[in-house]
Amino acid sequence: MIEIVRGEHDTGPPKNTQHLENLKHDVLASIVVFLVAVPLSLGVAFAAGAPLLSGLISAVVGGLVASVFGGSPLQVSGPSAALTVVLADTIATHGWPVTCAITVAAGLLQILFGLTRAARAALAVSPAIVHGLLAGIGVTLVLGQLHVVLGGSAQGSALANVLALPGQVAAHHDQAVLVGVVTLAVLLAWPRLPKAVRRVPAPLAAVTLATGLSVATGMTLPRVDLPAGLPALHVVPRLPDGGWGGFAVAAVTIALIAGLESLLSAVSVDKLRGGPRTDLDRELIGQGAANVAAGALGGFPVTGVIVRSMTNYEAGARTRTSAILHCAWILAACLLLTGVLRLIPLAALAALLVYVGTKLVNVTGLKEVRRHGDLPVYAVTLAGAVAVNLLTGVAAGILLALALMLRRMIFSGIHAERESTGRDGDRHRVVIEGALTFLSVPRLTRVLAEVPPHAEVTLELLVDYLDHAAFDCLRGWQQAHAGPVTVDEIGHPWFARGRAGEPTVRRSVAARVVPRWLAPWSEWQAEHVVLPAQRTASSLLCRGASEFQRRTAPLLRDTWSGLAHGQRPHTLFITCGDARIVPNLITTSGPGDLFTVRNIGNLVPPPDGTDSSVGAAIEYAVGVLGVAEIVVCGHSGCGAMKALLGQAPDGLDQLGSWLRHGEATLRRRHREAALLLGGERPAAEADQLALQNVVQQLETLRSYPVVAAALELGALRLTGMYFDVGAAQVSLLDDAARGFVPAGALEH
Repeated sequence: MIEIVRGEHDTGPPKNTQHLENLKHDVLASIVVFLVAVPLSLGVAFAAGAPLLSGLISAVVGGLVASVFGGSPLQVSGPSAALTVVLADTIATHGWPVTCAITVAAGLLQILFGLTRAARAALAVSPAIVHGLLAGIGVTLVLGQLHVVLGGSAQGSALANVLALPGQVAAHHDQAVLVGVVTLAVLLAWPRLPKAVRRVPAPLAAVTLATGLSVATGMTLPRVDLPAGLPALHVVPRLPDGGWGGFAVAAVTIALIAGLESLLSAVSVDKLRGGPRTDLDRELIGQGAANVAAGALGGFPVTGVIVRSMTNYEAGARTRTSAILHCAWILAACLLLTGVLRLIPLAALAALLVYVGTKLVNVTGLKEVRRHGDLPVYAVTLAGAVAVNLLTGVAAGILLALALMLRRMIFSGIHAERESTGRDGDRHRVVIEGALTFLSVPRLTRVLAEVPPHAEVTLELLVDYLDHAAFDCLRGWQQAHAGPVTVDEIGHPWFARGRAGEPTVRRSVAARVVPRWLAPWSEWQAEHVVLPAQRTASSLLCRGASEFQRRTAPLLRDTWSGLAHGQRPHTLFITCGDARIVPNLITTSGPGDLFTVRNIGNLVPPPDGTDSSVGAAIEYAVGVLGVAEIVVCGHSGCGAMKALLGQAPDGLDQLGSWLRHGEATLRRRHREAALLLGGERPAAEADQLALQNVVQQLETLRSYPVVAAALELGALRLTGMYFDVGAAQVSLLDDAARGFVPAGALEH
């Protein structure tokens, strides 16, 4: 009988009960999102100079259509601050009725993009450009709305807003300033308040408190101007009388920005919730349909909004019902609470937009961009978006990103290092990294010329691409150099072995799979490494240790520093001493993850005291280290299994004494049905025995008191594993398959 090692499958609650449970969470989440969406929708419309009711229409109609037809179940759509800048310019140029027609056209373009399956192409845009675009929108938004907070009005461009800001600060400040400052103060202080208070969304709290202050003190200042009910807007989209070029540019701009934000928002929510990924093409079609509907009814352009989507997820939403219900609450507020909404001061909405604008300048994203060396792309995109317009900023960012990509593709780092001075003269190391092409030959010859003619030289090549000109240059210098030259390569063994032929245009499979900073296996290491005469250790190990110390140790020093004062492995890994089994590699584990026990045949002696070496490791791993899992890993072509079948060499008494612990496996072989590997029985008898051996050792483990106690508490899991060496295939024990199945199959 094969034990289940994956844990029992949870069948879950009955279907009707699950629906009710989901509905409970969705209703609560929809109320939270509704409370966030109302002030933001009004604020976004106000910042763009659109009718305030258009923001609510967009939140209701566009949000509903996108929720029903979109591909992301937890995405919440509506008017977004990312579109305020382009909408403000569009409205000023074409007027609101034509802008509504532009919104419809943008929606049709998005539907076309989705039908042609172009959604994933948007994800190819460099994150530096995306962050720069959002930061440019944020800066422009802050510069404009800051004037409103200070009691003035926004100027026509970001530059004009900057020039007018000193005069606005020095001018007479009225009641609007107090309302704006109170709103900003609440927004900034809200995250620091107790959790019970923070259950109320910060935007709702800030706008409510600022509105209450303005009403209680009798302030006379501009407030939200809403008609009585949604039908009162009566806006019919109208095509322009001329200027079709501007019409088309505006439609494309809105379609691209709205589509990009929607897709990025959907991907961000996917990362949080796990599970199936969003159908991005369907999401883009849903967003396009939402824009067609919103524009046709006089609404603001729609996009998937990251703030509302994250709020929806964090509030516990389970299905798209939450996003649909939030639209219903907004509609009810428009019809029943119009009088309350009219009390909101415009200065409070402006302050809310200033806060949202600063959030668009993502400091964490900026640090990530800087870490990847894309800060120039970010800066150019931001500057272009603020100084000219959004499309100019994006175009400038893309051009610079392409230029930097081209530079990195042809870049080669070449430098010479003086290692030491010995009795035979200087020893030098010439390091070449990156792509080595004809463009790098002048620099290469200059560095090589600096090496003394008779010096001992190590030529270290870490190149991704080597063309004919660079190959000839290196080969010619190597042949002409009077001193000894050692070639230390990763990924180009033809050079080290002296095979002069055609230049390698592509790195070997090993070099492409293994990161450059990882010390290479002996299979991929250079063959000619000069070792000091006094060393008696294996040259292979010395070479590997030297490679580790030079390349890997500096990068992993922090990791080992954290492990220096104790270990907390998550798994006890019992496997064969066979040199072909590399536990950390086949389990993608790092330093400190595995507590490994290796012996001949991955055997677990019974806890009867006849052999305490493995038992001591088991007790220490489970009782002291508290591992959560024990894995027994067998493998194909196991010599111990062949020995159990009578193929052991003569005269090895210690081996024979140890293999007596495998007699239970032999008895099991005759008692139990054959085990399958990937649905088939292994051809070799020793491999079939290796499968039975894994199951037998798991049974023996259960007889250890410390293991039995941990299993009883549910604190430990036992897993059977088998590694087919020739196929490089890891398989896991699964009783449903009556044997072992490929590891990847158990994830689906």
